[in-house]
Amino acid sequence: MYVTASISRGNGSSMTASTTINKGDRLLHQNVLGSRRFSNYCWATIVTLGASGFLLAGISSYLKVNLLIVSDPTQLVFVPQGLVMGLYGTAGLLLATYLWLVILWDVGGGYNEFDQETGTIKIFRWGFPGKNRRIEIDGRIEDVQSVRITVKEGLNPLRALYLRIKGRRDIPLTRVGQPLSLTELETEGAKLARFLGVSLEGL
Repeated sequence: MYVTASISRGNGSSMTASTTINKGDRLLHQNVLGSRRFSNYCWATIVTLGASGFLLAGISSYLKVNLLIVSDPTQLVFVPQGLVMGLYGTAGLLLATYLWLVILWDVGGGYNEFDQETGTIKIFRWGFPGKNRRIEIDGRIEDVQSVRITVKEGLNPLRALYLRIKGRRDIPLTRVGQPLSLTELETEGAKLARFLGVSLEGL
């Protein structure tokens, strides 16, 4: 999975959101979308609102003061109804906090960079806070053997691009979470293989 892997220490994988080729078509830069996806924002918002409602319902049941607009939970018996709703709300807010933090940290986000001028490859990803927050993988273009497409259908579909390196495990290049369309996957794979001058496998 790694070429020459170096993990930088800092405080502070996978398809690309955009691709840029410049420097006389000798530098290929691919931005990789991480946790800051629209679907993640939606889920975090839904969980936050739902959990807040449950928690306020539980508190309203205990205080006998209506803290909600859409209903009157003061009619609930605190034990067990109000207590259970409060526990659900607390658990939901903990989950929502985790989702918002993952979005804030942009876990999985980063870029792939292939420089023909220097013959180097750089794969960068943001991780969770800690010593491995910045994940950087460096290698040489001359060691690249092929670009591989992996497609698995089913309940947990997988559609991803991998970089096959001589003597190393394959490096994932595309985003995690949301599978790409087959057309987009093939287009990006062919573009990268053509830029690196290697074959495209898996079609």
